Amino acid sequence: MSSNKRNRLIVAMTIALGVCVFVIGDLCVQRAQALDDDTYKELQTFANVIAIVQKNYVEPVSTKDLIDGAITGMLASLDPHSAYLTPDLYHDLEVETRGSFGGLGIEITVKNDMLTVVSPIDGTPATKAGIKAGDQIVKIDNDFTKGMTLTDAVKRMRGPKGSQIHLTLHREGIPDLFTVTVTRDVIKIDSVKAKNLTNGLDYVRISTFQDGSDTDVEHALDKFKKENHGHIKGLVLDLRDNPGGLLNQAVSIGDDLLDGGLVVYTQGRSDNQQQKYFAHKKKDFDDYPMVVLVNGGSASASEIVAGALQDQRRAIIVGTQTFGKGSVQTILPLDDESALRLTTARYYTPNGRSIQAVGITPDVVVELPKPTLAQLEGSELDENDEIHESDLLHHFNNNQQQKKPKVPAAGPGANQEGTPGNAAPTAANTKPVKSDEKDIQLDKAISILEHWGKYKVELAKADDAPMPSDSASAPGSSPAN
Repeated sequence: MSSNKRNRLIVAMTIALGVCVFVIGDLCVQRAQALDDDTYKELQTFANVIAIVQKNYVEPVSTKDLIDGAITGMLASLDPHSAYLTPDLYHDLEVETRGSFGGLGIEITVKNDMLTVVSPIDGTPATKAGIKAGDQIVKIDNDFTKGMTLTDAVKRMRGPKGSQIHLTLHREGIPDLFTVTVTRDVIKIDSVKAKNLTNGLDYVRISTFQDGSDTDVEHALDKFKKENHGHIKGLVLDLRDNPGGLLNQAVSIGDDLLDGGLVVYTQGRSDNQQQKYFAHKKKDFDDYPMVVLVNGGSASASEIVAGALQDQRRAIIVGTQTFGKGSVQTILPLDDESALRLTTARYYTPNGRSIQAVGITPDVVVELPKPTLAQLEGSELDENDEIHESDLLHHFNNNQQQKKPKVPAAGPGANQEGTPGNAAPTAANTKPVKSDEKDIQLDKAISILEHWGKYKVELAKADDAPMPSDSASAPGSSPAN
C-alpha cells in the first residue's frame, strides 16, 4: 500500500469515528472530537499492518476482508455476546426472532477455544440427530473448528433445506470422537407448548422468547381458566434449556404472571440504557400457585422471568443453577446493511440482583441423577459438560457481593442439609429428559403444587431460611454434588 493510500485509509477511519470536519487532499485538517495521541498512533499502526499484510501475504487479500476481520476480532475481544453481523448474519438474526429460519436448531458458544453446544432447540434437526448440550463440535464437515469464530461457524452450518452436514463431536465420558449427520431444515419454532397435568394442574413450556411468545402464553392461560371454571389450580412454567431471546417478550410474559411491580431494570452508560420495566396492576388477578423449572441451559430472558417471579415471591423456583447471562445486547445497524451486536447494559432483578456470571439460584435445588456404571457401558452416556456464562472467554463479572435469595423452608420430602447459595450445578444437571425417563424435576414441581399451602406459609417467613436441596440418585449411584 502506498503512503498516499495509507493516509487515505487513516482519514477514512477517523471520518467513520466522527472526528474529521473536512479534508484537503489526504490530510485531516481539523478534528471535531480530538482523538488522544495514543488512539491516533494505534490507528496508524492498524493502517501499517494492513499495508504489510497486503504486500507480503501469500495470496492477495482485499481491504474489505481485512477490515471485516478486524471488526469481527475487535467485537469478539469485548465479551462473548458482542459481535459484528455481516449483512447475511444480520438478516438471519431478524428472521430468527420471528421464529422461522434455516439451519440445524442449536445454540452454540465458544468454550476453551472449542465450538460448544449450549442447548439444542426442541423438535429441530439437531435434537433428532442426538446432539446434546455440552457436545464439542470438533469438525464441521471436513473443517476443524478449533479457533473458528461463531460467525464462521454459523455461516458453515447454514444451508438449503434438505442439504446435509456432518458434525464430528466430542462428548464428555466417551473416549472416541463420533460423527452425526444432520439434515438442514427450515427451523420453525413453536416456542410455547401447553398441556394439562395430573390432579387438575397445568403446564407451560417456553423454549425461547420470540415474537408472539407472549400471545401464545396468554392463550394457554386463558384455555386453562376456561377448562377449570375461570381459575387455574396450579401452574408449572418450564424454562429449562431456554437460551433466552427478546427482552420485550420476557417483560410481557412477566406482566402476564405478576400483579404489578417491577419485572426488570437495566443500567448502562447512556441514558437510554437506564430503563425500568413494570407489570400492570390487574383488577381480578388470579394468584394461583406456580412453580418455575430452570437449569444451566436457562439463560438471559429466562433468567429475567425467573428472577422477577422469585423476587416478587410469586413462584417457587425449582431445578439447578441457571446460566448467568445478565447483560443486554443492542443491535446497531450500519450503513452497509451490516450491524453491531453490542453489549450495552446489565440487567437487574426487582431486588437489585445482577446475575451476570452467577445465575439464579433455585429455591429448591433438584439435581438430575448421575448415570450408573451400567449406563456408562456401550458409550451411550447422557452426562454432559454443562456451560455457564462464567466459563466463557472475556465474560465480565457483575461486581456485586452475591446474596442468597429469600427462599422457602423445605416442604414435604425436601432435604434439610442445604446447598450453598451460589453453588454451580454439576455436569448432569442439564441432561435432556427422554420421553421414557422419569422427570424428577417436574415431579418435584407437581409435589410442591399439591402441598402448596405448606410451602406458601414457609415462603412468607423465609427471610433467613436455609436453602432446601433435593439430590436425586439413580439406583447404585451417588448423589450429584
